[in-house]
This record gives sequence, C-alpha cells and structure tokens, in this order.
Amino acid sequence: QVQLVESGGGLVQAGGSLRLSCAASGSIFSINVMGWYRQAPGKERELVASITSGGDTTYADSVKGRSTISRDNAQNTVSLQMNSLKPDDTAVYFCHAAVRENSDYGPARYEYDYWGQGTQVTVSS
Repeated sequence: QVQLVESGGGLVQAGGSLRLSCAASGSIFSINVMGWYRQAPGKERELVASITSGGDTTYADSVKGRSTISRDNAQNTVSLQMNSLKPDDTAVYFCHAAVRENSDYGPARYEYDYWGQGTQVTVSS
C-alpha cells in the first residue's frame, strides 16, 4: 500500500502565496507522474499541475505563470508553489501519484493511481 500525505493548505488573501507539499510512502518501486488536482464546490476535479519523474511539467491554463511544481524523486515528494492567488483558486487540493508498487514478487507490472486526503485552500478577496 501507498500513502500520500499533504500539507500546506490554509487561508490566504488574494495576491498572496501558498506552498503545498505531498510525501508518498509505502511499498514504492517507482513513481511516474506526481501532481496536484483541485475540486471546488459544485465543480469537477481538475488538474492543476503535474510533473514526470524526468521533470516534464504540465499546468492548467488558469495557473500557468503563477504556479511552479517541483519534485524530489529520491524523497518521493512533490510541491506546488502558488503565487498571486485569486478567490477562484479556492478549492480542496489533492495530491496524486501514479505508482508502481514493490511486492514480495518484485515490482508491479502496472501503475496504480493514489490520492491524498485533500487540503483546503481558501483565498479571500
């Protein structure tokens, strides 16, 4: 089993900054993609940013230029620095990892998606 633990959410004024962090632990052989999704009330979960083990990044248009995703492959952690926050950024933010697990029989053949419990980000106007 794999666990993702998030930290760094909170309340911030518009124009402010937050840094979200996520640490993966457990029976991990490798992690391909790590990233952040968010879900606002009444809306579907959407990708905010993702990063591959090779460092390739993807950003939602809504956060491009205001956010930076980074990753430590050795520590299995991913962080999201968000600047110039807007009230529209208010949501629950979820960490995601696509993981190949270790087992007594060796590495798993396939990746499985794991999610954190979510951390609330509230941006006040």
